[in-house]
Amino acid sequence: MNKVIKIIKNRSDIGAGTRGSDMGIDAIEIAAINKNSDYFNEYEFEDVKTHNESIYDKYRSSVAKRIEHVVEQCTRVNNAVKNSLTNNYFPIVLSGDHSSALGTISGIKAAYPAQTVGVIWIDAHADLHSPYTTPSGNIHGMPLAAALGDDNLDCQVNDVAKDTQEHWDEMKNIGIDGPKVLAENLIYFGVRDTEEAEDKQIEKLHIRNYRVDEVRYRGLETCVEEALVKLAHCDVLYISFDVDSMDCDLISFGTGTPVSRGFDQYEIIDIINQIIQSKKVVCIEVVEVNPLLDTKGNKMAETAFQVLEAITATLILPIE
Repeated sequence: MNKVIKIIKNRSDIGAGTRGSDMGIDAIEIAAINKNSDYFNEYEFEDVKTHNESIYDKYRSSVAKRIEHVVEQCTRVNNAVKNSLTNNYFPIVLSGDHSSALGTISGIKAAYPAQTVGVIWIDAHADLHSPYTTPSGNIHGMPLAAALGDDNLDCQVNDVAKDTQEHWDEMKNIGIDGPKVLAENLIYFGVRDTEEAEDKQIEKLHIRNYRVDEVRYRGLETCVEEALVKLAHCDVLYISFDVDSMDCDLISFGTGTPVSRGFDQYEIIDIINQIIQSKKVVCIEVVEVNPLLDTKGNKMAETAFQVLEAITATLILPIE
């Protein structure tokens, strides 16, 4: 790989419903220290300014909590990712909550405006809600709706105030105006905890979801290869890895929305490494480690670092 790795640290958790994922990056760094790893001294890094103090704001939109600040945060992430890519870096983005992924995808599209972006979303959740459909108002459940530019108004259950609509429109137009990715270029791995509005979107938009049981039954390599064939026309790929894609009972509850019956860390490593072999991956993101919720010490961060080390080793090896 010609590009030099750069780590982008985005310690923001304002898109989540539970506080603590802003500490996830530090927890991963502590995991590296405890493993006597020099990983975080080996690569350049950039700290993205955050707006975590906004959790104390009295005004809250119930259908898009702190959206004005999430827009600001995603814009910062967009700028960091775009600048890294245009300066020939390979950004590995470490973020708190998953709302940041909208900024990352926007930054990729802004760096490659004429190219087709493919997204591999490794997660227990579909993150396809909009302010019009959300049951929680937490924006970490909305990044893909913003990236697709699809509000799913067919399933609208919420009245959305004008100022919230304006911020949501801003969010959908970060980086460059309009959708950043097409539904046909989005593939899920491990999604298993969805609401009806999301299920209808997945069905309507024909988004492929490789569930954990299918991957194990048909074979991991077969499923990943099939996904890569489906995305063969994409010029660049982005991998988003939410740690709740892993089995909370097996690994840890150290994430905001843990879900059972997920992947183990070795399956995650194998999925990501096989996608890296396509030579099209330009950015990888790791999100939602929450050490405040970890009942096994620092287990989730340690597992996330195990994945991070393994996939980074593949990134820096020459691909034949």
